[in-house]
Amino acid sequence: MTDQATMPTRRAADGRRRYAAIDLGASSGRVVVGEVAAGGLDIAEVHRFWNGPVRAPEGYRWDLLYLWREILTGLRQAAEQGPLVSIGIDSWAIDYGLLDHDGILLGNPWHHRDGRTSGLAERLDARIPADELYAINGLQRLPFTTLYQVMASRASSMWVAVDQLLLIPDLLTLWLTGRRGAERTNASTTGLLDATTGTWSQRVLDAIDAPASLLPELRDPGDVVGPLLPTVQQATGLGPDVLVTCVGSHDTASAVVGVPADDRASWAFIACGTWALAGVEIDAPVLSEQSRSANFTNEVGVDGTVRYLRNVMGLWVLSETQRTWEAQGRGVGLVDLLTQAESLPPGGPVIDIDDPSLLAPGDMQSRIEALCRAGGLRVPDSPGATVRCILDSLAAAFARTVAEAARVSGTDVDVIHLVGGGSQNRLLCRLTAQASGLPVFAGPVEATALGNVLVQARAHGDLEGSLADLRSVIRRTHELVRYEPS
Repeated sequence: MTDQATMPTRRAADGRRRYAAIDLGASSGRVVVGEVAAGGLDIAEVHRFWNGPVRAPEGYRWDLLYLWREILTGLRQAAEQGPLVSIGIDSWAIDYGLLDHDGILLGNPWHHRDGRTSGLAERLDARIPADELYAINGLQRLPFTTLYQVMASRASSMWVAVDQLLLIPDLLTLWLTGRRGAERTNASTTGLLDATTGTWSQRVLDAIDAPASLLPELRDPGDVVGPLLPTVQQATGLGPDVLVTCVGSHDTASAVVGVPADDRASWAFIACGTWALAGVEIDAPVLSEQSRSANFTNEVGVDGTVRYLRNVMGLWVLSETQRTWEAQGRGVGLVDLLTQAESLPPGGPVIDIDDPSLLAPGDMQSRIEALCRAGGLRVPDSPGATVRCILDSLAAAFARTVAEAARVSGTDVDVIHLVGGGSQNRLLCRLTAQASGLPVFAGPVEATALGNVLVQARAHGDLEGSLADLRSVIRRTHELVRYEPS
């Protein structure tokens, strides 16, 4: 906990206490300020910036130096509005930076959509069988998971210079504070964490020929890391009393904190943005063969919960389709596309939205058409029909995933909470309710930033209680939209 004696220096003139959330998604980033007073919470975005894959000659990368500059800009703008208590960072999962023995970043991090990990999961099967690996890490089999990316990095001549691996939020925390660590909710997405013990797995590290020293000590949401480095203070105008606090640094972990669920009801979540993650919150991992066969993942949540979920391709397919049309000079605004899609009757083509062919950047419409032809389905004949195919396919995947998560984990589900950017898509929400046969509560859009700020505020004494208590704050302060199945 924070030294209470320092708190008054970080209280705004109106008595509110202010927290900054650095929230990095796979298509955009922003700095959000949350204000806490009298048990209530308001948030406001102070700076937003683009994010996405950059095609370098060797493959797809993240432009981390650009993101760092934009983060400092956002923090400077937050400082201009008043004092801050703390800063928390969340981002997409899996990707990382590699540091040399002097703590210097060895190049921009690889993007998980790059194809360099192709075939590595099958190669690892010869060293540690898939069922044994699942019994250890409890993760969905995804070809771009961190442990496969490490295998690809080891094949590079750069590996001899590598000292340590830091996931994206942990790397940015290092640049803010000078202190290394690995926040546990994000660490649980790497495939390198033991789902039972909550510690790094030496068995998995041995299987990929990686030393234990590659990974830093673990931290938990709510842990206070420390103050800002003098260089960061100078760049942002923030003072030495502003602290960096661990939150659920996997953005989905923060988003699930921000689900405004009433624990008197049994609920499932869909955190829908560029990626979508659908599942249920449970108390302990499910590591059965049935769970592995269903390809579900057990990720650590805040307060020791488990996010039992499966990745779904998400709105990436829609945004990449739009990008393709724009590049071809056939761009249509999203509002018009959704209007066209909503006007179409049900019964259109539904594809496997998680087909591997949809993972990489490129001409998404051609791939959708190919999947329709391969499945003997009607090929969409207009942009609106293509969008309807994408949304119908997403809704079907959401419904299927929630039903399987409930069945395999032994959890009842009465309602679905759909949070994140996808909650603004009324057609997607309506189709999800219809496909699942369950009411869908849409919102808040800002669930990730809200969850980030809630964990910080509790760590510093401005809120208290369990996750249910934190979620009740959101229910009191945010309006939800309910979609009924019909």
